[in-house]
Amino acid sequence: MVNLAKPVEIFDREAEWAELVSFIADPAPMPLLGVVSGRRRQGKTLLLGSLVEATGGIYIDGTEGVPAEQFHRFGQVIAAKLGAPAPLHFTSWRQAVDALLDLPATEPLPCVIDEFGYLVKTSPELPSVLQAALDTRRRRGGSPVRLLLCGSALSLMGGLLSGNAPLRGRAGLELVIPPLDYRLAAKFWGSSDPKLALLTHAVVGGTPAYRREYVRDDAPTSLTDFDDWVQRAILNPARPLFREARYLLAEETDLREPALYAAVLTAVAEGNTTRGNIANWVGRAATEISHPLTVLEDIGLIAKQPDQLRAARPRYTIVEPLIAFYYAIMRPAWRELERRRASQVWERNRSRFSQKIVGPHFEQICRTWASDFAESETFGGVPSRVGSAVINDSEHRCQHEIDVVVLGEDDGKTARVLCLGEAKWGETMGVSHLERLRRIRNLLTRRGYNTEDTKLACYGGAGFTSDLRAHAERGEVLLIDLERLYYGV
Repeated sequence: MVNLAKPVEIFDREAEWAELVSFIADPAPMPLLGVVSGRRRQGKTLLLGSLVEATGGIYIDGTEGVPAEQFHRFGQVIAAKLGAPAPLHFTSWRQAVDALLDLPATEPLPCVIDEFGYLVKTSPELPSVLQAALDTRRRRGGSPVRLLLCGSALSLMGGLLSGNAPLRGRAGLELVIPPLDYRLAAKFWGSSDPKLALLTHAVVGGTPAYRREYVRDDAPTSLTDFDDWVQRAILNPARPLFREARYLLAEETDLREPALYAAVLTAVAEGNTTRGNIANWVGRAATEISHPLTVLEDIGLIAKQPDQLRAARPRYTIVEPLIAFYYAIMRPAWRELERRRASQVWERNRSRFSQKIVGPHFEQICRTWASDFAESETFGGVPSRVGSAVINDSEHRCQHEIDVVVLGEDDGKTARVLCLGEAKWGETMGVSHLERLRRIRNLLTRRGYNTEDTKLACYGGAGFTSDLRAHAERGEVLLIDLERLYYGV
């Protein structure tokens, strides 16, 4: 079982598959608990379903329903595993859990409960029941069941093992299934042109299901095909991806004011990234949007990114590209799109897509490259933090936004600034961009930051002038283009 091969239909997920195989192969002669979570459509069900099929385990899909209906489902599945002629009859979760954990097995037996959040919603006592059942079997031993709880409700799944939660300290696996990173997504979508890969990622991100089921493997074949692909696959009301962004928010049934959450997402998609700017755009006091921001963070739709030079000034970004695309492009033109006017809507919004979606997305990919793919030699040290920042320039009466800030480990006194970078998607970068970075470095030096070895970097989606390339040849600036972002270090 330790060498259980990953099915060929599962793209990548090598590390995740290895962790799952290692967990279920644990030789402990008692039940073990694992928790698997991740945003919807990331392939959790495919991973766990394939694992169960390969090992002869049990798979139970949680459903929205009353406990009696859920007990019946458990009774059906467990009876089938036991070879019983009729479903087992349960009247409590204690009975169902005991039957599951006491299944006869001489080797580790995987048992998956998918969409665990649905069960907890109707039966909040279920985690406590599981805790008591697991603790009992730790004392007296039991069957080597490997119980895997899976769910997409990130706040609920993340809370199962935190703080004073009943199951804290009981799990031997806590596995989060993330979206594919931008490089893997390019391979998954078959994009060999890095510009096409980035444009595609700016729309659908790294969610695997969006290529397979949602657009029936329809991928843009070239840059000239990209506009047509957006219209036929994303803005087409006959394709499931058309309404997906709406469903992602609607599926979170605990949202008290859906309109307010939608307004907050629209504000962020419009480029309002600070709490104050979001509140002004929504027309609410800053205190009134604290809860929506926290909830949207908990469910994985937005992320709070600290200013790397002033931690008290965070910025909010939309995590899922399809959400940003929907709120910036689709939602304002929904009626037109439903009437199949995709070509008119897209023609009108091409420049908006480039400015509101692709530009900020390119900046984020540059930060991801600096954090995850660049070798430490690139910056002259190992990055400890990568993000963006804003610095005041009182002499010039302006603020400088720094797209990519790479910080090294503190020397005990001041932060070591490894690199300052500027990212431009649709603009050829020249010496003026280098001069701006030099100005920012000087400002940081005056304010006590360690900039002795700080490198300067230009991240260009549209290339660089010959003058800037000459400065790069003299070692004065790093030039990172799309080829390097996708294929280099």
